[in-house]
Amino acid sequence: MSLADLGTALDWAAAEGWNPGIDDARCFLAADPHGFFMGTWDGEPIGCISAVAYDNAFGFIGLYIVRQEWRGKGLGMRLWNEGMAYLGERNVGLDGVIAQQANYRKSGFVLAYRNVRYRGVAADCVESLADMTVVNASSVPFDRLLAYDTRCFISVREAFLRAWLTQEHARAFAALDGDEVRGYGVIRRCRSGYKIGPLFADDLRIARALYQRLVSSIKGETVFLDVPESNASAVALAIEHDMTSVFETARMYTRAPLAAPLDHVFGVTTFELG
Repeated sequence: MSLADLGTALDWAAAEGWNPGIDDARCFLAADPHGFFMGTWDGEPIGCISAVAYDNAFGFIGLYIVRQEWRGKGLGMRLWNEGMAYLGERNVGLDGVIAQQANYRKSGFVLAYRNVRYRGVAADCVESLADMTVVNASSVPFDRLLAYDTRCFISVREAFLRAWLTQEHARAFAALDGDEVRGYGVIRRCRSGYKIGPLFADDLRIARALYQRLVSSIKGETVFLDVPESNASAVALAIEHDMTSVFETARMYTRAPLAAPLDHVFGVTTFELG
């Protein structure tokens, strides 16, 4: 896909109710410029899939859509095969709707855990951290943020992170203990409301302070947070801010689940890219 093609695909995603971010196209392409595929019929775009190769060992499938009038003709499988072929022998992950788990199993995917999307309303409440500071992420050397992100995400995603942190319609904050990064988070404007992701932190106390700083300037706006259900502290964070679950996905992999420290994951970056 070109940048314009990806914009079209994200419009389809919005029509499906996936609520993409305003600046997602540029950031997504930064993750892997060759990993986004558009299917056409006689020149007409009819479907899409993303297959982001983060490194030689790990890839992620997402943005899998066939336009309604073209479904049931086997065209989606052709897109699927193209994406999976591109990722080759990598361990491939995805966040799929619960109802499609059986179909993904047929393609070799195994359930690792569930992610739950929570929705709430941003409130003006900021918790301070007496023993550390919360600062704009732009004031933190990028290599330190990248190192912390890699620790939580497992794979290095340098180009994507540079783009994600500098979105026009986003804010990013980091929690520092001296010079050490103890957590960071990003909130971005979406077609409807705002999404927080990633939200990575050493513990609930830090995650709470980051969450509240992220939403401090959008009081009264709708905010979404996607959390791994297996991280009880992340679920607690959502509940204590009066958020309610509205959607679930199945995180699945073609091989053994990655040894990501889910106790540090309080907000998934995006269901499309992992």
